[in-house]
Amino acid sequence: MKKNDFKKQLLIDFVSIAAGYVLMRVLFAAGIINTYWQGIVLNICINVILTVSLNMTSGFLGELALGHAGFMAAGAYASAFFSKTLKLLPVIEFPAALLIGGLTAMLLGFIVSLPALRLRGDYLAIITLAFGEIVRNLLKNMDIVGGTKGYSGIPAYTTFTWAYLMAVICVLATRSLINSRQGRSIISVREDEIAAEASGVNTNTYKFLAFVFSAFFAGVAGALYAHYMRFLQPGVFTLDKSIEILVMVVLGGMGSIRGSVISSVILTVLPELLRSMSDYRMLAYSVVLIMMMLSKHSETVQAALEKVKGMFGRGRKEEVHS
Repeated sequence: MKKNDFKKQLLIDFVSIAAGYVLMRVLFAAGIINTYWQGIVLNICINVILTVSLNMTSGFLGELALGHAGFMAAGAYASAFFSKTLKLLPVIEFPAALLIGGLTAMLLGFIVSLPALRLRGDYLAIITLAFGEIVRNLLKNMDIVGGTKGYSGIPAYTTFTWAYLMAVICVLATRSLINSRQGRSIISVREDEIAAEASGVNTNTYKFLAFVFSAFFAGVAGALYAHYMRFLQPGVFTLDKSIEILVMVVLGGMGSIRGSVISSVILTVLPELLRSMSDYRMLAYSVVLIMMMLSKHSETVQAALEKVKGMFGRGRKEEVHS
């Protein structure tokens, strides 16, 4: 990208981000978005961070990870323990708590990346799944953070401003990394790991980079969640939570940052819009989700159907000839 084009894109991004923030603040102040929906908007920002960060490993790196809720839980509990234990000024304490949450999750991401450097596909998915369950069960047995009773009394520091700012930083940091030389190396590992190694790419280094980057922002999202809900329980960070985030990534498109943002908005708002359906809400949600998936990947589905038809067609021809 030329220097002038880069400056132009930077200006467009800054104006868009500022305009989006101002618009939301105006809608909040005017009462057009009530208090309940303000909480939904804040959750959208948290889900954007989770989805975009998971897209780094599952989308750009091409590794199936099922333990993202574990990173989120680690960041949530570490930041909550920090802010509840140390009584500092909020202007210092909350940014420090966000950093503590991110660094704690990053440390765990480093630990998980060690076996991940040797595994791929289903084996890696099992390792990350086991990691998420290990974190959840450890938290259930740690009385210092409430155990199964939950961890309460967390300061209410998370605001829309903080959530929006962290979501913007996550998106911009991810885009900057992917557009860099390191990002192209990460994508090359996804496309063909053997060819990438033959071209001089240190695949282990870039796998490690993707995992710790993804874990850091998942930890930040957990810290935001903790200081918004003010109560944490290990049962929230189950496999279902990891699958929910992965569905957002898949729906938005593997390796698409814009798609991750859009799918986060849709799949956070959709359950609330279907809440009036009471007992049938989750059934309707599942049906709508399947329809969206089929619409999003219609060409892939059509190709699969054609392949199946071809297989049956060949079978019938062989029977006729026999």
